Amino acid sequence: MENVAMIEYEDFSKLDMRVAEIQTVENIEGADKLYKLEVSIGEELRTICAGIKEYYSHDELLGKKIIVLTNLKPRKLRGIESQGMLLAAGNSDHTKISLITPDQEIEVGSKVS
Repeated sequence: MENVAMIEYEDFSKLDMRVAEIQTVENIEGADKLYKLEVSIGEELRTICAGIKEYYSHDELLGKKIIVLTNLKPRKLRGIESQGMLLAAGNSDHTKISLITPDQEIEVGSKVS
């Protein structure tokens, strides 16, 4: 494993990760790798831009439950405000990724701890 800085539990506890469900998947004009996703995190819909286009089709994503970091400061990508980040694992040469998903049925908006 790479030489990664250790963090305190207090730092980790600041992260708000939630179970989300992908409601819509849209292409972004001029973006070969990005999708614009609308995800439900319970009582709220969020827009998230995700560079997963080469790994997942629209149909594979629609309705999928994923894990989302919800308290990341919003950032504009291709003119769209991304309001969170989905969590995924990837191999070292970036030829494969896997979205982090719940392994059992669980309510949208559930907190990951």
